[in-house]
Formats: sequence, structure tokens, C-alpha cells
Amino acid sequence: MSSDQTVPTSQQPRHQGAADRAAARGEAAIDVQDLHKYFGDNEVLKGIDFHVGRGEVVCVIGPSGSGKSTLLRCVNLLETPTSGRILVEGEEITDPDADVDRLRARIGMVFQQFNLFPHMTVLRNLTIAQEKVAGRKKDEAVAIARANLQKVGLAEREDAYPAHLSGGQQQRVAIARALSMQPDLMLFDEPTSALDPELVGDVLAVMKDLATEGMTMMVVTHEMGFAREVGDNLVFMDGGVIVEEGDPETVLADPQHERTRAFLSKVL
Repeated sequence: MSSDQTVPTSQQPRHQGAADRAAARGEAAIDVQDLHKYFGDNEVLKGIDFHVGRGEVVCVIGPSGSGKSTLLRCVNLLETPTSGRILVEGEEITDPDADVDRLRARIGMVFQQFNLFPHMTVLRNLTIAQEKVAGRKKDEAVAIARANLQKVGLAEREDAYPAHLSGGQQQRVAIARALSMQPDLMLFDEPTSALDPELVGDVLAVMKDLATEGMTMMVVTHEMGFAREVGDNLVFMDGGVIVEEGDPETVLADPQHERTRAFLSKVL
């Protein structure tokens, strides 16, 4: 979980084995320590400190402008922190001497927008990075891509182009593309926010399956039902700080901080 304090039994992670894997902070999949981020004179992250245990799903909620997406993007250095440390599976990605590309290869990321190559088929969208970045042979890349398309329920659409897919299908392709690089953990930046409401369920179902399989996930989301059902830990951010965190069911049902209560009253 993301606090150094002893966690009550009711707040232990629900995924089987996650408590053992995250018993010590030194074994965390993601460890964020005193993270600050400025854009000019604007301090967007103000000393963020938490960690994600291996096999855990941590959901991050909060109003627009609270720093959620910036935090997520700092984890794989898409944004460079102003100060603080971030460790990925025990290795500091913020170390100036770190092999950032090697550490990033352990991290899959899915954005709000799908960012698929429009001139490439679904299958090619999944194989190009495997071949160019991971150095896999074509046959191996295709086999991995097809397995992940099967996982997200789109095996029959491998020859389609992105323009011929719904938004929900494109986002599932984006998830399959990230999984095809065989990451150790996944970051999701509001993956359903650009979707029509009727398309959200299929994407969330894929994410639930990943959680069930034990994938470590950090999810910035507005989907409170997903956070309650799938999350092991819920983090509420506002103004660049973590205001409240804990077991999702507990935080959503009985928030302790007035700012959390005010936010949830508008979204639940």
C-alpha cells in the first residue's frame, strides 16, 4: 500500500498474494519519495510520497488540475521531476545515471487518447515496437500480438485500420499494444475519459481481467465503481498533494477529509 504506517486488516490488498509481495517498501513496484514538480513558478506536485506494491492496483482520483496525470507521467519520466526520487522495482529511474530506456521497458502506459498509427493495421500497431524497440523477430512479435488481441477480445480485427474501430475498440488495441511489450506494470491515464459512455464497460472489463491476473497497475480514473471493485488502494489528490488514501470501499463510503467529501459528493 502507499503509507508507511501499519495498515489495518480491512485495508490489506485484496489480490491474492499482494500482501506478501508488498510486505516491505523496498520490494515495491513503484516507490515515489518526496516528489516535487514545477512548471515555471507553478508547483504542480508538492512532496508526493507513496508506493505501489507488486500486484496491487492503485487508483488515483481527484479534480482536474490536481496533479494526477503529472504524477503518472513522472513515474516513467515522460515528465522530469524537479526533485525527489522514483524507484521502479527497486531501481531509481530518476538517478541521472539510470538506464531510463531499460527501466521504461518494464512499464506499459495507456493514455486518454489512443495514439494508434492510422496508416497501420491493428496487428502492425502491435508488432512495430516489438520489432524496432524490443528486437523481436516478426513471427514472435505476431504471435505475442495475436495473443494480446485475443486477451482484449479483438482477435478478429487484426487486419482492420484504427479508423474502422470504435473508440472503445481503439483503446483496447492500445492496451494490447502496451501488453505486447510484456511490461511488469501498467500505468493508465484516464483511459475511458475520451469514450462514449456505452463503450466504457468493455475497456474496464479488460482492466479488471489484468488485475485478476496480478498485473501491477496505477490508474488515474474518474470511474469510481472500478476503483471500488478493483482497487487495492485509493488515493485522492488535490492541489498537488495526497489529501486522503486507503481502502477504496472505506474512502468512498466514509471519507475523513472535508475536501474528499466535497469532491465525492459531486461525482458519486
